Amino acid sequence: MSAAGLIPRNSLAWLLTAQVVVLLPHLPRLPWWVALMWIGCALWRVQIQRMRWRYPGTLVKSMALVLILLGVFFAQGTLIGLDATVMFLLLLFMLKLLEMRNPRDALVVVYLGFFILATAFLFDQGIPLTLYQCIPLLVLVAALVGLQQSSGRNDPIRALRSAGVMLLQAIPLLLVLFIFFPRLEPLWSVNMPGGTARTGLSDSMSPADIANLARSPELAFRASFEGDIPPLRTLYWRAMTFSRFDGRSWSQDRLLNNLPAPELDTSGEFIDYRVVAGASGQHWVFSLAGAVTEEPALRRMQDFTLRSIAPLNSTFGYAARSYPSAALQPQLLSQLERDRQLALPKQGDPRARKWAQELRQQHADDAQLVQALLGYFNQQPFFYTLNPTPLGQHSNDEFLFDTRRGFCEHYAGAMTFVLRAAGIPARVVAGYQGGEINTRGSYVLVHQFDAHAWVEVWLQGRGWVSVDPTFQVAPERIEMGLEEAVRGEGSFLQDAFLSGSRYRDVAWLNEARLAWDNINYQWQLRVLNFKSEQQMGLFRRWLGTTDWQRIGVVVLAIAGAIMLLQALWWLRPQRQSGSAQQRAWVRLDQRLARLRLQALPGEGPRDWQQRLQLALPWQRSAIDGFFDEFVRQSYAALASGSGSGEDQQRLQARLKALIKALPRKRPAAASELLADQPLSHSDKPL
Repeated sequence: MSAAGLIPRNSLAWLLTAQVVVLLPHLPRLPWWVALMWIGCALWRVQIQRMRWRYPGTLVKSMALVLILLGVFFAQGTLIGLDATVMFLLLLFMLKLLEMRNPRDALVVVYLGFFILATAFLFDQGIPLTLYQCIPLLVLVAALVGLQQSSGRNDPIRALRSAGVMLLQAIPLLLVLFIFFPRLEPLWSVNMPGGTARTGLSDSMSPADIANLARSPELAFRASFEGDIPPLRTLYWRAMTFSRFDGRSWSQDRLLNNLPAPELDTSGEFIDYRVVAGASGQHWVFSLAGAVTEEPALRRMQDFTLRSIAPLNSTFGYAARSYPSAALQPQLLSQLERDRQLALPKQGDPRARKWAQELRQQHADDAQLVQALLGYFNQQPFFYTLNPTPLGQHSNDEFLFDTRRGFCEHYAGAMTFVLRAAGIPARVVAGYQGGEINTRGSYVLVHQFDAHAWVEVWLQGRGWVSVDPTFQVAPERIEMGLEEAVRGEGSFLQDAFLSGSRYRDVAWLNEARLAWDNINYQWQLRVLNFKSEQQMGLFRRWLGTTDWQRIGVVVLAIAGAIMLLQALWWLRPQRQSGSAQQRAWVRLDQRLARLRLQALPGEGPRDWQQRLQLALPWQRSAIDGFFDEFVRQSYAALASGSGSGEDQQRLQARLKALIKALPRKRPAAASELLADQPLSHSDKPL
């Protein structure tokens, strides 16, 4: 036998199918030539199986390794990082087809397929991918079963059925391990080198940045509350503050971020909530004003925002408590903080600077000056738009006195500039405002188009106070959301034609969208975000303890009970009924018992066949078909010791045809046949 013949043809078909379904989720992230490479490897492997081509030699394999290294480098720009590593592994998975010489090599391919199956979750952990991954998992297990089948019993349908049964048996143990196994950080939450930031806020704000986000329907995060959901107009989700201005863009001040967080008065009313944020590749998270948290992965910053210690490379959930009425740093600012919160470029925007000085002369009190500035935005003909007029070198001057058309970042940036020029510490706050309530799950969805920027001004004795100039121009943006604010110009999600959020006016479509979102939220909240804190809370409620020794005893008891029940199921008497022919006999006997035409004690197959022909003349063809096949296979099994898979399938087909042809009620003519019949002892069941 040749080396190629050591791997059965059926097993090779399973291996090729397994590679297709395992590689499919990765293909959208890979260049087109990867699919062509797999086709080439598969064709080469088939030709080897047909003994028409030879296995590649050492030189060819070495050249292939160099080529895939170059391919990965040119496709990803590096050989280091998550994307490059996974791509390299996928290419090696394809080339492994050409090295298989025996079933042991095929096992390596299958085991590598299981590993690659898990790598897909590095990029996506959603429900659609999870459901799809059940298919390659089933095919890989079927490939394992196929490799264990003998040449005489090489049945692909049986391999697939066996794989399905084994996976179904594994589900109870899987649930036990999911609930009770110590929660470790998953591989996909590790900060991989070469990772890039996803769609969302950036650590600086230039003109039109947030306006671009406002055109995105992607989900930023979800938030659920203990108790009633606060009014949406009060939900200002802080992500970061911008204190540096270079004449064009606002950005974070790294020096201020390294200062210790000020004390926060936690004696007033509070709001408890939980946020589930998507992967952003960044450190910032979202919280309401005056937030504190006990999450070990988060820390409170100097500007009263929350920050993740590690970048958010996967879905991340956290609990927080906010004190909306608490004063933020009401004591005097340090000289360093005051200087940094008043800093402006030496040149630029001369008209805005001059106007700030005029306001300062008119209003000695800082709070009055802030109100005067807000009144200016409210009374002058400013317009809220996602399509603002491009601004030149003196962007604040042109916006305040010429174009007067802009988005929230224009209003927040211009107001902060004027306040600083008037000698009042101020900064821009970037985050999200409002959201959409999903009544099915009683939580708030916050999309990228809810991105917002507002102003925090420091007032003596009151600390940092939030003011929103956008509200003075377009109160409907804060009260009802972006869609209402720009309804007149038709720019809401104008580039996202297929987004469900664009069709919220269509009742049935909106209901379906919210229902699906609720399913996704529960998946993220209860599965992806099932961490050690939630696990320990579950143990306290269910078991009254968090002692791992006691928990281990419970786990062993539950796992043992599950395996015992499965063993009893597989060892039940019905499964010990012998050959396939005997099992078919028992099944037909049970079905005919309903018609009182079951086999009589000691009755042979031909006697039973003859009696059924008389009782059921219209079903004679189906009766003869089954019993003729039954007798033939029974004697063949006695002669050879086993039956082929094709024979068993043929017998099952005959049995199904007969059972399908049987009447629901016993025919009247069959009553006389219930009497004892003379038996031919040479014709007993085999």
